[in-house]
Amino acid sequence: MATIPIDIKTGNIDNDNSSQTELIVGIDLGTTNSLVAYMRDGAPLCVRVDESSALMPSIVHFTADNEVLTGEAAKEKLLIEPSRTIYSVKRLMGKSYKDVEGFGHKLAYSIIDEDSDSLVKIRVGDRFFTPIELSAQILRALKTRAEAALGQTISKTVITVPAYFNDNQRQATRDAGKLAGLDVLRIVNEPTAAALAYGIGVGAELAQTIAVYDLGGGTFDISILQIQDGIFEVLATNGDTFLGGDDFDKAISKHWLTQLQHAGFPDYEQDKSRLQALRLAAEAAKKALSASAHYNTTLEGVALELSRETFEQLIQPLVQRTLECCANALKDAKLSTTQIDKVVMVGGSTRTPLVKNAVAQFFGKPVFDELNPDEVVALGAAVQADILAGNRRDLLLLDVTPLSLGIETVGGLMDVIMPRNSKVPGKAGRQYTTSVDGQKNLKVSVYQGERDLVAHNRKLGEFTLRGIPPMPAGLPKIEVVFQLDADGILQVKASELRSGVEQQIDIRPTYGISEEQMALMLLDSIAHAETDMKARALLEARNEANNLLLSGRKFLEQNAAILDDAEKAATTSLLDQLQVSVAGEDKDLILANIESLNAYTAPLAHRALDYNIQLALQGQKA
Repeated sequence: MATIPIDIKTGNIDNDNSSQTELIVGIDLGTTNSLVAYMRDGAPLCVRVDESSALMPSIVHFTADNEVLTGEAAKEKLLIEPSRTIYSVKRLMGKSYKDVEGFGHKLAYSIIDEDSDSLVKIRVGDRFFTPIELSAQILRALKTRAEAALGQTISKTVITVPAYFNDNQRQATRDAGKLAGLDVLRIVNEPTAAALAYGIGVGAELAQTIAVYDLGGGTFDISILQIQDGIFEVLATNGDTFLGGDDFDKAISKHWLTQLQHAGFPDYEQDKSRLQALRLAAEAAKKALSASAHYNTTLEGVALELSRETFEQLIQPLVQRTLECCANALKDAKLSTTQIDKVVMVGGSTRTPLVKNAVAQFFGKPVFDELNPDEVVALGAAVQADILAGNRRDLLLLDVTPLSLGIETVGGLMDVIMPRNSKVPGKAGRQYTTSVDGQKNLKVSVYQGERDLVAHNRKLGEFTLRGIPPMPAGLPKIEVVFQLDADGILQVKASELRSGVEQQIDIRPTYGISEEQMALMLLDSIAHAETDMKARALLEARNEANNLLLSGRKFLEQNAAILDDAEKAATTSLLDQLQVSVAGEDKDLILANIESLNAYTAPLAHRALDYNIQLALQGQKA
């Protein structure tokens, strides 16, 4: 009887400076830029390397010698080595290949193109990285930067994410923090953090409803929050994951590109390095026009100029798209603009005067933009960290799960269904499938802990889902649901959705675990984070390869009639290479062999599909 295989698709703060105590920081892990904030003398402040900015570009570059560069040093490589420079990795967090197929071609680096639900991987040279590993590099750089600026070790943090992030994306963010050597005490919604930075929801205030308008470099989000007695509830979210300040830059670039082409550069847009230089010039113009009425520059010896009036005409359709999202969010929340008490502006692109004026006019009230829009989310995360440190008593924190809860999947992996710090009471579920043809019974083993392998976590109980109608592997749809009540009693239910077969068990997850044991489990997870992540990556690569080996052998057997000897031999050789690598310890070699096999067999699979369709149309059975 097999276990369920994973569905891959799936401290105190020193306020008086008289003594050095543990510091809990807030981190805004952004699509374009990231930053760290902390509390000093009761006020949130951002960590700065210099006087100009607290922002660190969310960019990672791998040199030919596999040296890792982050931040500004990595950004400098965008022009000269784009294929080895990874940006906008936040877009890929918790995503599968299918999730990113619509925009993967827009990125300068290589995303492995597979027709599967596996978590996306990025190829750099002959190495493969997950978004978790890349985000961990950014978080590790932020940690090092903050420790150097503040003069003390940092191990605990609060990290912000968009309100719409699903469980996969939130868990991926947690994993990235863990891999970076950070204990992620809480994942906080970005709009909640922005409200906290303005002091909204802190203290005993009347219930109020706020809108958080977040226009960053690459994404736009609008969130409607209701706040009462220190409890933040997200009523509705809307937005566009491909709309932001970068689009303002593109509008200016397109405007200037016409002038450059008329000046003797007809093939300008065919040169990636030139286009990047044009984009940087457009970005400078956008920033300057927030304060000035005109902007002038020179590129390739061509004088370029832009007025604020022309700029606003160029971006008007983009700003209008954000207002349409606002209208949709209000509709989902069943509210009108008159029922919104406050409008908070977040994201560097909200500095644009047209944006501020349009939003104020749409909601019919002045906007909150006194705080630096680039920093407001990180500042709010620092406030949340201060609350977790026990320094604030005026904001209610809901009860949370002390440790993550999940089930065992193929290879002895822990698949977290209810992450640590999930609200109690709470409910969460995921869908799985079988790995063996005709499988009738499935064992569901429930674990608690923060390590990636169940062998390192605490087993809470298990039960068997029996009586599943025999079906081919991958066809059954098994839903596992965790429901935790206010008393800490966990109900786990598994059901096969096609047949209706179900089974459940009640578990008391904290029974027999002391606070000291919980602390030791958390410390153990941090100490072994990197080892665990490597072990998980290897096991997931092996699982992916084994599934491919099984389907590959079946493909050869079922389609022997339409394959020639050379194709059969080449496919068999690639399968054998993959089989050998699965027995080894090199994750990247396994992934490289998977990619090679997929690349060769994709045309053969299309041909086989066409052949079988023709047979079906002729009334024959393949």
